[in-house]
Amino acid sequence: MNDTPGWASPGSAPSEGQEPGASGPSRPADRPDPGQPSDQPRQPEQAPQDPGVKWSKEQPPPSRWSAPAGRPGPTDPAQAPPPPGPGWGAPPPGGHGGPGGPGPHGAWGGGWGGPPPAARPGVIPLRPLGVGEILDGAVSTMRTYWRTVLGISLAVAVLTEIVVVLLQGLVLDDSSTEALSDPSATLRELTDAMGDALLNSGVVFLVSLVGTVAATALLTTVTSRAVLGRPVTTGEAWRDARPQIVKLFGLICLLLLITAGIVTAGALPGFLVALAAGGEVGIGLTVLGLVGAGVLALWLMIRFSLASPTLMLEKQGIVKAMSRSAKLVRGSWWRVFGIQLLATIIANVVASIIVIPFTFLAAALSGDGASGFLDSAGGDIGWTFLIVSGIGSVIGAMITFPITAGVAVLLYVDQRIRREALDLELARAAGVQDHGTGTTPGS
Repeated sequence: MNDTPGWASPGSAPSEGQEPGASGPSRPADRPDPGQPSDQPRQPEQAPQDPGVKWSKEQPPPSRWSAPAGRPGPTDPAQAPPPPGPGWGAPPPGGHGGPGGPGPHGAWGGGWGGPPPAARPGVIPLRPLGVGEILDGAVSTMRTYWRTVLGISLAVAVLTEIVVVLLQGLVLDDSSTEALSDPSATLRELTDAMGDALLNSGVVFLVSLVGTVAATALLTTVTSRAVLGRPVTTGEAWRDARPQIVKLFGLICLLLLITAGIVTAGALPGFLVALAAGGEVGIGLTVLGLVGAGVLALWLMIRFSLASPTLMLEKQGIVKAMSRSAKLVRGSWWRVFGIQLLATIIANVVASIIVIPFTFLAAALSGDGASGFLDSAGGDIGWTFLIVSGIGSVIGAMITFPITAGVAVLLYVDQRIRREALDLELARAAGVQDHGTGTTPGS
């Protein structure tokens, strides 16, 4: 008999040589031991009348269970079986506990209930995660630790938007982009206007990127503590993230340079052909090169998408973090891409629901209304429009920052659980006893 958790206790299964369907001899608590000598003469055994049906020679007393019709019941009440247990009858020959019957040590295997659920000290269960659990974990972190999460997101979003509004209102020249909507503009005017528009967009993008990096660094610490169920203040998050922020900026800049280099290399052959020979051949080759470069850049960005949480949580260098991310994503590229794309779509949809009404409100308050805003796209934008639309952008960023950062961190945790059994280390760190595996989702 195998006396391990999930199996019936020794002695409850039929012994060797006994038929599985027959009830073994049992001694009630108020009866003498059948093995001891008795003064009562033993009655002769009766053979079953029907050889096709095998009834046990030892049946319960008639007071508990009436004998089958036409069959004589037992005459010795000492041969009555014990009261039925909590199962479905006698256990099978292998000694496995019946359905519903607990094991000898109270383990789950006594019934058909499956393994014990995985421990959940924080926002996620400590086992491989499904898509819904990753998204729910990011939202649960924002809901459970809303003071810290929204405080960090609000501070970063306000500082970033103030810089963007000041640059757009004082430094960047939007009037030069009016040529883009002028059908009579010359090629040189269109080229200059496009260059100014790209410069303005690039400056705003870089400022927003700085804010995104800072928010990601701080929220990574919060999410990692939320996995263990431990709260963290804004000051603690800053002290933990501060030594790695410079490296995180370097990582983001390196990834941007890699992307720009790939796009330039893809477009350069077609551009050179267009300059040398002109015509549709150069344009077609340029478009084809840009498409190929975009696919390669996307593949690399997903491959290195877990470098940021790796750098922050493992305190790695830039190159080592990129190598670790490539190792964790290997074999799961499509899954990581799909989850991050879904999280980005959800975050942007929620942010758009907030930003778009503020944009139209800003256009209405600026005096031109919504039609004036649409007609003046690319033209001079007043301070009223910049301030009101900036308020909407701040509120939208408060939602997008926690979701995108939380999904990236939980994806990192999930991949390490799947590949490196990180759940065992997390369970020990959280002080969880008897950590179970639970039911692993299929995705």
